[in-house]
Amino acid sequence: MRALVTGGTGFVGHRLLRLLDDPVVLTRNPERARASIGTLASRIYAWDPMQGPPPAEAFEGVDTVFHLAGESVAEGRWTTAQKARIRESRVVGTRHLVQAMAALENRPTQLISASAVGYYGNRGEAELTESATPAKDFLAGVCIDWEAEAMAAEASGIRVVTARTGIALGAGGGALQRMLTPFKMGAGGPLGNGKQWMPWIHVADLAGLYMHAATTVSLRGPMNAVAPNPVRNSEFTKALASAVGRPALIPVPYFGLRLAFGEFAEVLFHSQRVLPKLATETGYSFRYPTITAALAEILGKPATAA
Repeated sequence: MRALVTGGTGFVGHRLLRLLDDPVVLTRNPERARASIGTLASRIYAWDPMQGPPPAEAFEGVDTVFHLAGESVAEGRWTTAQKARIRESRVVGTRHLVQAMAALENRPTQLISASAVGYYGNRGEAELTESATPAKDFLAGVCIDWEAEAMAAEASGIRVVTARTGIALGAGGGALQRMLTPFKMGAGGPLGNGKQWMPWIHVADLAGLYMHAATTVSLRGPMNAVAPNPVRNSEFTKALASAVGRPALIPVPYFGLRLAFGEFAEVLFHSQRVLPKLATETGYSFRYPTITAALAEILGKPATAA
């Protein structure tokens, strides 16, 4: 496999690059990317997703494209301008990438594109597999349009998989990095009543699922990129508190997070019982199927009972 990766300097991208043999990387800042990823990629090309398609020479010899680039949904308050950046970085960026691929004489054969469980919205106790209907909120709308732009590559004969990703957990970045400080100080706690389901995944399994999607030609369309054992927020809180050896008893109220994060706070209270039906049916074996095993590996502690 000769792969091209967008978003290769990010938290998930770094892990994916380690699984690839001499990948090509597209990035806004090649100099900073080289300092970040070192020898994980030999060819790095400049590309601003908002300005147009990437250079054709970046695709020379490439058969697989992994598209991870996109504005973080958890950075800052969701102002009108920030919501526009979140949407456009995904929708317009993916459109430009697919346009570049379609214009090639020798095209890649497959596109594995990021998406998100935000597609499903707040669904309570419902078990959500890939066939579940989308919600009607902001993030769901972004995911619908994002996936549509990726699926447009099928018109050029390219197999497309859209990885609907949950909360990625790993050392040195992602959501867990932000949670650790308050939990280590004993200030962590469940969000509200803690009954909402959290679709999570260890970053090693997330990178593994991207590779699984690239090597499993029967996979097409959406694939839930989550661990097989979602947990309620209260269960996650208990597991993380135990892993760091601190209590986590005081619930975090919605109004406090609303003041801090604005509209994004609503997403933190969504209940999404997402299951990786297609990944499991096509033979992917999760390295970290339980939250206790995942946190034990990340924090370097022996795992206790799940």
